[in-house]
Amino acid sequence: MPRRMDFPALITGLTAVLEMINSGDAGVPALIQLLRVTQQALGASGMAFVEFAPTGGRVIAATGTAEWTVGHPLPADNPDTVCLLSGPRVHQVETDCLTGGLGAELSGPSPSRMVVSRAELGGLTVGSLHALFPTDDDQPCPDHQRVVAYVASCIAHMYGDQDGLPVHGDGPVVAALADGLAVVDRDTHVRLWNPAAAQVTGRSATDALSRPLPFPLPPPGQVLDHRLPDGRWLRITSGELPGPGTLRLVTFRDNTDQQRSATERDLFVAVTSHELRTPVTVIKGYADTLTAHWDSLNDLDRRMAAQKIGQRANELARLVDRLLSSTAEADPSGEPPTPYDLGDALRAAVTNLPVELRHRITLTVPVSLPRALGHRNSLATVLTELCTNAGKYSPPGTAITVTAGADGRTVSVRVADQGIGIRPEHVERAFDRFWQGDSGDRRRFPGAGLGLFLVRRIVEQQNGWVSLRPKAGGGTVAEVRLPHG
Repeated sequence: MPRRMDFPALITGLTAVLEMINSGDAGVPALIQLLRVTQQALGASGMAFVEFAPTGGRVIAATGTAEWTVGHPLPADNPDTVCLLSGPRVHQVETDCLTGGLGAELSGPSPSRMVVSRAELGGLTVGSLHALFPTDDDQPCPDHQRVVAYVASCIAHMYGDQDGLPVHGDGPVVAALADGLAVVDRDTHVRLWNPAAAQVTGRSATDALSRPLPFPLPPPGQVLDHRLPDGRWLRITSGELPGPGTLRLVTFRDNTDQQRSATERDLFVAVTSHELRTPVTVIKGYADTLTAHWDSLNDLDRRMAAQKIGQRANELARLVDRLLSSTAEADPSGEPPTPYDLGDALRAAVTNLPVELRHRITLTVPVSLPRALGHRNSLATVLTELCTNAGKYSPPGTAITVTAGADGRTVSVRVADQGIGIRPEHVERAFDRFWQGDSGDRRRFPGAGLGLFLVRRIVEQQNGWVSLRPKAGGGTVAEVRLPHG
């Protein structure tokens, strides 16, 4: 007989999630709790939610047997992405029928049934909810599909509030829309509002007509860049319509990507100049000291000055390498991934870390650790960036643990610290280029904000993925997963 739904548990759990959201604890924590509640009520073996943006998807929350997939990317051209974004909103599928690899990743070595529902907001897909059931159990009944569809709608509502969501995308923003067009009168009240205007602004014609224009109106013939409350940018132009009236024609388009590019360029210049200035100043200072006071300095002072110059030159070289790598578009190695001994690679990488950082690290590698598939040389860069990050954001002298592991599908490396931790809403933003938790003159920690960006880029080029999460008791855990060799 079909498996039964536990509706009392579902109602109790949903009530707890609502109370959690109302108390201000929304975003990813509320989403994960919602998945746990749903998994229990459905009798599922695992749950996962994939968030979609114009560039593709990523697993941002998972429970049960699918929990290990958090951080897994789903490119826009993956066949499974196309499948999830088309067809019925809710349906049931055998995981081994998905040709893009998502089904196998979620279910593991044993095929599973999967009930899938899209989470849609205003006709736009913000994500997909997946409930996994072993194939040797009773088949899910229609009630299971209805519940999965309902929970997906609840998640879409959470995205509508945009409190901690989206995690890694720009939210439900449609790319490449036609220009919005409006006609306004002398009081800037809207007389005409085309469908593209409704799509760009999220304001329907019913809500816009006969009301004031919801953004500033530039003088005729001029261009205005205006930032909306949700963070998006509009490029607005206006002109006077011919005739006896005083009507104005207004056109506007989403200009967020161009603004972001301009901001990144400005940030690149600011960060680069800031980060280069410190080592260059120190090198120049010690070099000037040696030049002007060579005869008055003893051998110990000269040696110390030379050591400082060498140390800062190494820092400068590493920073330049990171800046160049961050702008590269292809894998610098140019070679296909190959199997390698992950344990040996980790031991060698730890040995090459700076002395003060190396002394804080405890490395644990299982005896029977499988080989990894990727580029061995790049692992040193990945580990250096993760350990440097862990050391920077934790008190001096505290332990940093590096642990290797494996399951039936991947090998993993976890770097855990005892530092300030990371807020749930920042676990994806931390991988953005130049992003830092604090900025400006109040920055407490040095750095260009490139380390985690490079780590994700290197790992994903090798068909792996990387994720961050807060550590119980304080601190942060960074986890890298690579395919078996």
